[in-house]
Amino acid sequence: MKNRILFIVVFLVSGFAMAQVQFDAKPSKKKLGVNERLRVDFIMNEDGDNFEPPSFSDFTVVGGPNQAVSNSWINGKRSYSKTYSYFLAPKKTGKFRIGQAEITIEGEVYKTLPFEVEVTAAVDEPTDGNNSTYIASENLHLVAEISNTNPYLNEAITVVYKLYVSPRINVSDWRQIDNPKFSDFWSQNIDMQRLQVENGEYQGEPYRYVILRKTVLYPQKTGKLNIEPLTLSVSVEVPGDRRDIFGNRFYETVDKTIAAGNRTIEVKPLPEEGKPPGFTGAVGKNLKLKVTVDKNELRATESLQAKVQVTGQGNMKLFDLPPLNVPATMEQYEPEYVEHVNTNLSGMYGSIFNTYTLVPQAKGKYPIPPLSFSYFDLDSESYRTLTSDEILIDVGSAPAGRASSVSGSVAQQAPVTGSQFRYIKLNANLKPIGESAFIGSPLFWSLFALPLVLIPLAIFFGKRREAKAGDLRGNRVRKADRLARKYLSEAKRNLGDQKKFYDSLERALHNYLKAKLHIQTSEMSKEHIRDLLTSRGVAAGTVTDFIKLLESCEFARYTPSSSVAMRQDYDKAVEVISEIDKQV
Repeated sequence: MKNRILFIVVFLVSGFAMAQVQFDAKPSKKKLGVNERLRVDFIMNEDGDNFEPPSFSDFTVVGGPNQAVSNSWINGKRSYSKTYSYFLAPKKTGKFRIGQAEITIEGEVYKTLPFEVEVTAAVDEPTDGNNSTYIASENLHLVAEISNTNPYLNEAITVVYKLYVSPRINVSDWRQIDNPKFSDFWSQNIDMQRLQVENGEYQGEPYRYVILRKTVLYPQKTGKLNIEPLTLSVSVEVPGDRRDIFGNRFYETVDKTIAAGNRTIEVKPLPEEGKPPGFTGAVGKNLKLKVTVDKNELRATESLQAKVQVTGQGNMKLFDLPPLNVPATMEQYEPEYVEHVNTNLSGMYGSIFNTYTLVPQAKGKYPIPPLSFSYFDLDSESYRTLTSDEILIDVGSAPAGRASSVSGSVAQQAPVTGSQFRYIKLNANLKPIGESAFIGSPLFWSLFALPLVLIPLAIFFGKRREAKAGDLRGNRVRKADRLARKYLSEAKRNLGDQKKFYDSLERALHNYLKAKLHIQTSEMSKEHIRDLLTSRGVAAGTVTDFIKLLESCEFARYTPSSSVAMRQDYDKAVEVISEIDKQV
C-alpha cells in the first residue's frame, strides 16, 4: 500500500513538473517576400540538451544557430528562457512547412508544433530578420485598451495604456513624447502609485507588460469621436551582430518611437423617448436623491440648513442638482455646493449636495415640497425619476422684539412685552456740566471751524465720485476684475497644490460660463464654448486664450507643473475672464 501511494505521489509531481515545461517555435513573420529574411526562435523555459532543429529544406540558413539565455526575477518569481535562433532565406515562392524541433529536458523529449510560412514575390523594401530596428519593432507594442467603444453620451469608459515587451528584448528606459488628446471628452486620470511588470500574452504569444496610464472618459458629444494616441520613445536592448568568444551575441541599444494608434469611439445619443421634462444630463447607476434638514422645529428669524444630495455612480460632476423650492415667507440664501467624488476604472462615484440656509420670518407650519430628479439608468437603459418626501417645518414665535407675525400676506408688529426694555439702564447717574462758559471754549471754536473744513472736503470727494461714475470703461474694468477674482478665489487658495489648483481653476471657468452664458455643464465642449463666445462678440484672441486655459487644466492631469506655471495660469485666467466680461 505504501509503495502504491509513493508511486502516485511521484507520478503527480512529475506530471506537474512536465506540465510546467514550455518549448515553442516562434517565427518573426508568417508571410514574407522571397528577397526577405525569416527569423525563427526556438524558446524553452527550462534548460535542455540534444537540441535538434527541423529540416529547413526550402530555405537557406544564413545565420545561426545563435543561443541566448535569460534568467530574471520579477515580483519574487524566477523567469528562465533559453533561445536558439536561425535566420533563413527562402529559395523560392510558395507555402512551406517548417517541421518540429526537439529538445531533451530531464530525460523527457519535447517537440515544437509545426507551422507554415508563405513566401511571396519580392517586395520593394525588404526587412532583415536580423536587423536590430526590425527586431525592436516586432517585439515592442504600445496598446490602448478601451473598455467600451459604443457608449452612451456621458457614460464612463476607460482607456488603459499597456506597453508589451517580448522576452527576446529588454527595455532600459522610456520617455513620453506626446500626450493623448481627449477632445470632446471630460477626462480624469487615475493616480498610479508605481509601475508594475506583469506576465501576459500579446496575439497569443507570451509577453511582459506594464500599465503606463489609466484614464476615465465621459463623452460630451454624440457620433464618432477620435482619441489621439500616446507616443513614447523607448530605449530597447536587442541582440546585435557582434558575438563574444563563446559565440553569444552582444546586445545593442536601439531608440524606438512607438504610438498606441488612433482609436475611434461611436457615441450613442440618449433616447428621446421617455425623457423627463426636468432631465439635466445625469447618467449613471443606482443614483439616490435625499433631501434633509438639520431641524424640524425652530423659532421665527432663526435659521436652519436644508441639504439636497445625490449619491451613486455616474457623471457626478457634470449635471445640476434640482433647486429647492420653499414658501415665500421663508427667506432662502444661495446654496453652498460641495462634492465628495472619487474616480476608479468604473467611473465617478460618491455624492454631491447643495446646502441651503433658510430663515422663516413668521410663526406657522411650512412645508418643503417634494423634489424630483431624473437620470438615465445605464443598467436598464431607460430614464428613472426619483422623488423626495415632503418635509414639514414647525416654526414658533420669534424672540421678543426681533420678529413679526404674519397674517395673510401683511406683516404685523409683535406685541410688546414688559421685559422688552430690560436692557435699558434706568438709573443713568447723570453728572452736571462744569461751570466754565461754553462760548469761547476750545470745543466751541472746534465746532465752529468744522463746517469750514468739511465743505471743501465734501466738494472734493463729490467731484471724484462724479468723475469715477462717468468713467464707464474704468467701472467695467473694475467690475470685471472683481468678478474674475470672485470665481478664482478657490483656485488662488490652492496655488502650490497642482491637482487641487487645476481642478479649482477648471471648475471656476465652467461656473463663470454657466453664470455668464446661461449654459449647462453638459454643453461645455470646447467647440460649443468657442461658438458661443464668438457669437457674443468676444475677440478671437480672448476665445483662444480661454480654450488654452481649459486645455492646460486637462494636460495638468498627466504632466507635472511648476508653481511658476500655476501662477501664470491663474493670472491669465483673471485677465481672460475680465476681458470676456468687458466684451460681452
